[in-house]
Amino acid sequence: MAIRIFHRDHPTLRLPLISKDARFVVWPGVGAWNANMNYVRLEPGEENVPHIHSLSEDTIFILEGEGTICDFTNDIEVPFRAGCVVHVPVGVKHAVKANRGTGIVSVGGPAPADVPLLKAVKALPADAEPPK
Repeated sequence: MAIRIFHRDHPTLRLPLISKDARFVVWPGVGAWNANMNYVRLEPGEENVPHIHSLSEDTIFILEGEGTICDFTNDIEVPFRAGCVVHVPVGVKHAVKANRGTGIVSVGGPAPADVPLLKAVKALPADAEPPK
């Protein structure tokens, strides 16, 4: 495999679980099993469906806006703003909320890619596995 270039405006997957405008740019659907890069826009008042990455850590860099990351596993909510990096450990149920009067633009995602979640939402076939 060679170096490739992807663009946020040409994603191969959009995932409404994350937001109305969640663009999967680098993910297993393009052959990247260990890296993941999503571009996500949340409108003011919008929030993720609470979810868990059972095998992955989630890292989210906030480019624009302010919001709150909700950690349902530990019953805490932490505010963030542009320039912050949100890190979610493996197995923590969480959701990002644009609940502070602005929208949010972020990049990042779970690493390694969350294959179980992608299979559950039928973005990958049930028998998809990383190459050995």
